[in-house]
Amino acid sequence: MTPIPPETRDAAKPPLVWLFDIDGTLLLTQGAGRDALSLAIRDQFGVNDDLSSISFGGRTDLLILADICARHGLVFHDGGLARFWERVAVHMRVLMDPPRGSLLPGVPALLDALSAEPTWVRALLTGNVSAMARIKLASFGVYERFAWGAFGEEAADRDALAQLAVRRAAERHGVAPERCIVVGDTEHDIACARAAGAKVVAVATGGRTPEQLAEHGPDLVLRDLTDTRALWEWAGGAFRE
Repeated sequence: MTPIPPETRDAAKPPLVWLFDIDGTLLLTQGAGRDALSLAIRDQFGVNDDLSSISFGGRTDLLILADICARHGLVFHDGGLARFWERVAVHMRVLMDPPRGSLLPGVPALLDALSAEPTWVRALLTGNVSAMARIKLASFGVYERFAWGAFGEEAADRDALAQLAVRRAAERHGVAPERCIVVGDTEHDIACARAAGAKVVAVATGGRTPEQLAEHGPDLVLRDLTDTRALWEWAGGAFRE
């Protein structure tokens, strides 16, 4: 882990808010989330579908569920949606005990480095509903490393979710959108950051290559989160006062 250089560290500077995606950025669960949704659909509707043909990457849980419902003609009635998400969470806890997958390279050390900076805030911007986000991150002991989040149940559209996260950053920390940094692994993360006026660091740990991510115009592309020298150099230039 390359230490944060002195020119980047300054407790008198305005805060930076780092908004992390979860799946493919911070961790992998070897399809546990997909399996939990599949099992909950079976429980509630008697429908067997492994969801292998449903697109998950970079999308909100609400959009994923809408695709599932459209495919099978499913409708939730009388609190059925809340019960469904409770079923999903129950299955996810079982699937993640013991944990499936792992944190991605460099994540623990990066979180340590960010936490050492008095004006840098670690938060979440994820398409996961909050219960799923908590289960995944807590399984690897890092849920408490994040101060707050914007979660999948709060908006189906990822651009709207990013705009919500940026508003929260302004309300809680007094920062402008351009002092928010979305860290994610897909073109959807890049697009939502742009829609919210935020900076964006794309990391090629979720199935896209660095070249594919670069086509969408992020501020920085990293092969993984061990490449902190490039990250600190970029941050030192992008946020020079």
